[in-house]
Amino acid sequence: MAEPTKYTCPYCLKPMSRWANPQMSCWSSKYQYVCFNDECPYFVQGWDWMETHFHIRVSYRHRFDPMTGDSGPLPVWSKGALRNYVVTERDSTYA
Repeated sequence: MAEPTKYTCPYCLKPMSRWANPQMSCWSSKYQYVCFNDECPYFVQGWDWMETHFHIRVSYRHRFDPMTGDSGPLPVWSKGALRNYVVTERDSTYA
């Protein structure tokens, strides 16, 4: 079960999931919030946009860093990509 969130995706208005930054990433905080709604227009339209502009079949999800206020795209190569970093209520490491 994912952690309840107070952050909402500005593109689909669905709750965003708390997401642990991977080790060795350049982000300074321990976590961010990411929209994992597979029907979010930002994610859905990203496939065509990336293929049209860069000739690569990838997309992106909206992310928000609560420590810095920074937001933007989180590149993904599939619907399931990076979901393994979602922090659940039971994970006390990122509490």
